[in-house]
Amino acid sequence: MRVLAGVLLGSSVLLGLAALKVRSLRSQGAASWHSSLPVFKLKNANGMEVHVSTFGAAILKVVVPDKAGKKADVVLGYGSVEEYETANPVTYFGVVVGRVANRIANARFSLEGVDYRLLANNGPNALHGGLKGLHKRRWEGRKVADDDGNESVQLHYTSPEGEEGYPGTLHVHVTYTLLKSTNELRTSIVATTDEATPVNIAQHSYFNLGGHASGTILGHTLRLVGADHYTPVSDKLIPTGEIAPVAGTPFDFTSPQTIGSRIDKVPGAAPGGYDHNFVLFGMGPQAKFIAKNGMASDKPKLAATLVDPASGRAMDVLTTAPGVQFYSGNFLDGSSVGKGGVRYGKHAGLCLETQGFPNAINEPKFPSIVLQPQDTYHHEIVYRFYNV
Repeated sequence: MRVLAGVLLGSSVLLGLAALKVRSLRSQGAASWHSSLPVFKLKNANGMEVHVSTFGAAILKVVVPDKAGKKADVVLGYGSVEEYETANPVTYFGVVVGRVANRIANARFSLEGVDYRLLANNGPNALHGGLKGLHKRRWEGRKVADDDGNESVQLHYTSPEGEEGYPGTLHVHVTYTLLKSTNELRTSIVATTDEATPVNIAQHSYFNLGGHASGTILGHTLRLVGADHYTPVSDKLIPTGEIAPVAGTPFDFTSPQTIGSRIDKVPGAAPGGYDHNFVLFGMGPQAKFIAKNGMASDKPKLAATLVDPASGRAMDVLTTAPGVQFYSGNFLDGSSVGKGGVRYGKHAGLCLETQGFPNAINEPKFPSIVLQPQDTYHHEIVYRFYNV
């Protein structure tokens, strides 16, 4: 494996690169973002590009061609890295979220006889790891390439004991790999702990296959593979504990459905739309007994297919996780100004966050998300782009 470039943000077992290599990174384009934080750029033989930041382990840009060969950036995001740090409201564009993605009811849980109180940042609840979860941290990173020419960005962050109220010291490693010959972005999330702690880490990119500035995703079609059950939520978006069938409801994406054809029928609180966890791979109510160490399988399996008929771009999402949160960008309201000065309105992008189930730490019917010191959390995600 060849190290191409790196940056040291603190003491690290991963890095220790010479200043010459840091300067080499900046010569590859980091300075064009006018940022003191580096931007790692991956590119393959097909012209696909992926840009990654050490802040929040964020995916900043994904450029892929359409059926006519025209390239577009298909993820929402800001025009500078600094905006990821200062943005208000927090949108989670492209970042890694955790320690526990999604919501924990009342920002509290009990584990091995100890009650823990987290920092509430979503009303009374904890969302995406808290006010300064993984998405608000500066990670250590480097760019490498394997012998086949596949380029990767390796990122590391150590979450200390008590950060945002969580027990144990958690070491998190994220690797983004762009394959040289196919338009496939692979994401590996690995975590270890020295004390039992809940772990449910997700990638929170917003996709619009027409291009990030092309309008809404309501014309996209979505299929969720084997997702014949979902977890209904309260008006506060906390799962009720039920694992319900999707048949005959607006949540049935077991075959391809146009998102806009049924989004107005989704029950629940304003602002309306999807923000729900779907149970993958036909596991249904048996998910608790199938998933191990928070994962449903050892190797990524097809979980979702998203298609933009207008551009012809399509994306498969593969994962090892037992669930996927389909979020249709309901809370985007035009106040977030993104790349090129674009204002992202409602449904400008969607998220397919592969994950353990929301509030699983408080819900015994759901697969456990507790990581023990003798185990390793290993979440694999693949984003495969093509044209139809």
